[in-house]
Amino acid sequence: MTNTSAFDAPLALDSDAVLIVIDVQQGFEDHAFWGRRDNPGAEKNMTALTDAWQATGRPVVVVRHASEGGPLMPGTPGYELKPDIAAVRADLQITKTVNSAFYGTPDLHAWLTERGAKQVVIIGIMTNVCNETTGRMAGNLGYDAVFPADAMHTFDMAGPDGETIAAEDLARATSAVLHQMRFAKVVTTEAVLAASAGTS
Repeated sequence: MTNTSAFDAPLALDSDAVLIVIDVQQGFEDHAFWGRRDNPGAEKNMTALTDAWQATGRPVVVVRHASEGGPLMPGTPGYELKPDIAAVRADLQITKTVNSAFYGTPDLHAWLTERGAKQVVIIGIMTNVCNETTGRMAGNLGYDAVFPADAMHTFDMAGPDGETIAAEDLARATSAVLHQMRFAKVVTTEAVLAASAGTS
């Protein structure tokens, strides 16, 4: 587990902290497929963070999910990035077919290791699926993982009993697990922007 004193310290950003932008693809606009979402301000916060990273010269990794069918299938409009993220100058672009950005191509862990990067900031879609999985792996691999939970969103999901769990509750559960089990620092976009500007 992450050292408790370091984990609970005020947020500070490394000069080479890597922003990992996960699956911000047009296919997630297909609400007939995905259902109801939470956090309508997610995209605004994602853009604020990518703008801050571009302005400070910190590295950005953009990840896309390639599914065998459905709205995120390569070759369909849904596979393409949403416009604000498509405009980002990415230092690395990763394609994955599973939930974790660490199991994609090129290899994220190898790239981070080669750069000597120790801190990652995770944003994108979906909070409790690819973002959470990437956050857990980042923590397990020894990275200082930062999880601005308001710069992401998810969708309502049915549990094994058939009862629908609201997206907001799923997101809260993700934040609780990542925080309590010390996988990642769960923070706000505002806190990350302040740290990026050196005003935290």
